[in-house]
Amino acid sequence: MLRITELKLPLDHPQDQLKEAILQRLAISGDECISFAIFRQGIDARKQQAINLIYTIDVATTNEQTLLMRLQGDPFISITPDTTYHFVTQAVAQSPDNLHRRPIVIGTGPCGLFAGLILAQMGFKPLILERGKSVRERTKDTFGLWRNRVLNPESNVQFGEGGAGTFSDGKLYTQIKDPHHYSRKVLTEFVKAGAPEEILWVSKPHIGTFRLVTMVEHIRVTIESLGGEIRFQSRVDDLIIDNGQVTGVKLSGGETLSSRHVVLAVGHSARDTFKMLYERGVYIEAKAFSIGFRIEHPQSLVDTCRYGSHAGHPKLGAADYKLVHHCRNGRSVYSFCMCPGGTVVAATSEAGHVVTNGMSQYSRNERNANSGIVVGITPEDYPGHPLAGIAFQRSLEAHAFELGGGTYQAPGQLVGDFLKNRPSTAFGTVLPSYTPGVQPGDLATALPDYAINAIREALPAFDKKIKGFTMDDALLTAVETRTSSPVRIKRFDNYQSINTQGLYPAGEGAGYAGGILSAAVDGIKVAEAVALAMVGR
Repeated sequence: MLRITELKLPLDHPQDQLKEAILQRLAISGDECISFAIFRQGIDARKQQAINLIYTIDVATTNEQTLLMRLQGDPFISITPDTTYHFVTQAVAQSPDNLHRRPIVIGTGPCGLFAGLILAQMGFKPLILERGKSVRERTKDTFGLWRNRVLNPESNVQFGEGGAGTFSDGKLYTQIKDPHHYSRKVLTEFVKAGAPEEILWVSKPHIGTFRLVTMVEHIRVTIESLGGEIRFQSRVDDLIIDNGQVTGVKLSGGETLSSRHVVLAVGHSARDTFKMLYERGVYIEAKAFSIGFRIEHPQSLVDTCRYGSHAGHPKLGAADYKLVHHCRNGRSVYSFCMCPGGTVVAATSEAGHVVTNGMSQYSRNERNANSGIVVGITPEDYPGHPLAGIAFQRSLEAHAFELGGGTYQAPGQLVGDFLKNRPSTAFGTVLPSYTPGVQPGDLATALPDYAINAIREALPAFDKKIKGFTMDDALLTAVETRTSSPVRIKRFDNYQSINTQGLYPAGEGAGYAGGILSAAVDGIKVAEAVALAMVGR
């Protein structure tokens, strides 16, 4: 097949115009076009008065080689690449007698799920351990915090089947380099699990929380049908290491499980696990991450700023944004995990702490848009111990808990008041979406001075790109600290820890991913490395 890129058509083009544009681009007749399929559809909204759809199309023709010769040199026409996933190996048939040698995967976030799925599809019958509960039970516990201010430290936004991404916007796009098309494998498996087929071709696919719940359950059933096993409420409290080689894990209940191949996909909030790894001598180091607030605006404001008179068009949906500002003090402030038509959610995993995050449903039809407005920090801001970033996060989260009144309410401040350095006493037209609730006040002490000063400089700069961004009634909610892992568990090119053989640090918690899709892709890569090691290649 031939691939055509950058095929531009008006937003409201009739359906048959797409085929006409394909024929015109290739200079062929309708009889020469056997079929075509949309590989990607994006939006070009740089000119609000003339918003276009941008297509990447795969076309089957009767004279492909002739066309290629004639169109040689056209940068927008090429051979369609093979995006089919190919397994690196298959397991030697495993009998019940040697299943104790099977690989162990710790964690059922996107990284752990896809590591387990790929291993299961290759015949390795993985044992997957999850400290939290199954996704539906976990959802009930999460709502327990949001509605009743009751936190379950082992079952919440951070811990449980599906990982932190379950309670998010469900974004399925990434900027990672992906020459082997692992992302396509992830999206294909998601569609098999119940995701809308459009995620295979829209430029910024997303799913939303409620759909993710069902999909995670389907992936679990698939793994189990292939001989894999998933155990919930099975926290790994210790690694068994012999002469630098992992030989097993010890669970919180005291049970010991043997394995020489352990995938560590624990997510960015498994602070007790990071401490255990450090104490066991696994190489771990501090890593840069970001801190800040959540900001809320009316979604209608963002839609109008991005799309003008086309705001609300069904083909456009709720508009998003991506902003960055480099400050005079050397800090960078940027928007993080923007959730169109979504809500701000309580995302703590520890008692006496307040953490914010953003979430959207597939429809993205809530009144507010929200995003993290965060400041980049480095280990130089929290020097000393490799786990110092965790202590730094905790200090900010505990202070936010106090500022919110000590009841899991979050502290908040109107943008107008924040910029004028005065406390807020009430909310305006933008009502907070965070539950259990937001306590208006002063956020000047919620972050270090350098971060407060950077955000105060950045917000007016963002207003130049999105008019109304600094509207007085826009709302800041504190505190956003879990943007990424505060540590990196270093690994070699074979994906094993640099000083602990058989341990495979993976995904966001190990510092090698940032988001659902990149974490799932890393899970695939690690699963391949485990499989090749197990068959001696």
